[in-house]
Amino acid sequence: MCLGAMITFLQITATVSALTTIQQDLRVDPTALVWIPSAYTLMVASVVLSAATLGSRYGRKRMFSAGVVAMIVGAAVVAGAPTVAWVIVGQLVAGLGGALILPNSLAILGATFTDPHRRTEVITAWSAASGIGLAIGPLIAGILLRHYQWHSVYLSTIALGLVTLVVAGIGVAESRPNPARLDVPGLLLGTVAIAAAVYALIQGGKVGYTSPVVSTAWVVAVVALIAFVLVELRTSAPMLDVRLFRSASFSAVMVVGAVSLFGFTGVAILLVLFHERAQALSPLDTGWRMLVLFGTYVLVALGAGRAIRRTGFKAPLTLGLVLGAVASFALANQGPTTSFGHRWVWFVLFGAASALVVAPATAAALASVAPAQAGMASGAVNAARQVGSVLGSSLLGTLLTTTMVADLPGRLAAHQVGEPTRTAVQAAVASGANGDQPLPDPVRAAIAEALTSGVQAGLRINGVVFLVTAVLALTLIRNRPHQH
Repeated sequence: MCLGAMITFLQITATVSALTTIQQDLRVDPTALVWIPSAYTLMVASVVLSAATLGSRYGRKRMFSAGVVAMIVGAAVVAGAPTVAWVIVGQLVAGLGGALILPNSLAILGATFTDPHRRTEVITAWSAASGIGLAIGPLIAGILLRHYQWHSVYLSTIALGLVTLVVAGIGVAESRPNPARLDVPGLLLGTVAIAAAVYALIQGGKVGYTSPVVSTAWVVAVVALIAFVLVELRTSAPMLDVRLFRSASFSAVMVVGAVSLFGFTGVAILLVLFHERAQALSPLDTGWRMLVLFGTYVLVALGAGRAIRRTGFKAPLTLGLVLGAVASFALANQGPTTSFGHRWVWFVLFGAASALVVAPATAAALASVAPAQAGMASGAVNAARQVGSVLGSSLLGTLLTTTMVADLPGRLAAHQVGEPTRTAVQAAVASGANGDQPLPDPVRAAIAEALTSGVQAGLRINGVVFLVTAVLALTLIRNRPHQH
């Protein structure tokens, strides 16, 4: 199950690390470029709740294995893609695999380890495995990009997927499926609601959140969500028992789960862009720096399960959110010339803080329900996490872009860049164009400073979001597993 979780997150950071190379090789325009990583996230977020229901009905091991196969096929399509359209298709297929893997692997662990304390330890280890995937993604991509074309980056998913299939086939027992009737209306409405909302978030970052197509997507999402709630309240075997949200603790855990990935994914992407675009580092050099953050996350997450047994959920969640806010505000003070020697301690702090939030939030969701509802709770928390991940990448990414465009004229003027160069640079940055010619030093410095101001704005917003959520965790989340 940990191998499966690792694959799904490896795909994210490996793709982000290879994005610049893919854009240059396939000559991808900025509008299409954003959909290379977003297609994967869109599919995962849209289908993950339904995937949990399918696992409960037809067998969680069976759906998990199908998800691994889909990841392998999707990665193979991307690896052989001759055009950006095929890259996006491969990402969608891989996203379907990720959606099948995440909730069913978590539900298998929930059903296998019934003791609440032991289950918490196992689930935090599962969450740590996702950090390993995030950590090795940039390293693998950096090493392969140094010697081979970008297509080779996706071979790692194929190799790891094949190993996962073998291990799952040997060592995992089938989790008994639920013989209840499949909730088809709920499945379809839930998928449409999440897909429309996630599409609006991603596309809104490019064309504006009030544009006609995005506004239409929001309307579809709201209507589908209302219909979903009404259907789930009336059916005898709901895909998601919305009555669970009557529990303030369960609802708060969903919010914390979303915020945990909002910050973890959003800040990781901001830092990767800062290193590669503002400090002009290679993907491999960026990967080594990000390993400090992700490696700390893995180590702390592995120990979080035992800590929760003594402290309960409330303390680590609140502490993690507060420390994550402190690290975000501190990282917002970095500049293009700030050395890593002056910043690494904040990478460590943010990695540790994320481990205290991401892993316990997942365990808290399953501890809030009866074991029979493990699949339902795992689907809900994974859906919340993935929506949070989309929010982090889209909203913080949009904030970075708009701040950078607004800040660039002043930076160019400060570096005494004259016309018509100044106008041409501003137009190129606003359109996302990536020229092949080397830039003059004053222009490069101005762009780096403007991009840094966008990264700083995103980090400060993340700090505020973490602080607000810390208050929510402290006041509403149940401290101990619910006794059923």
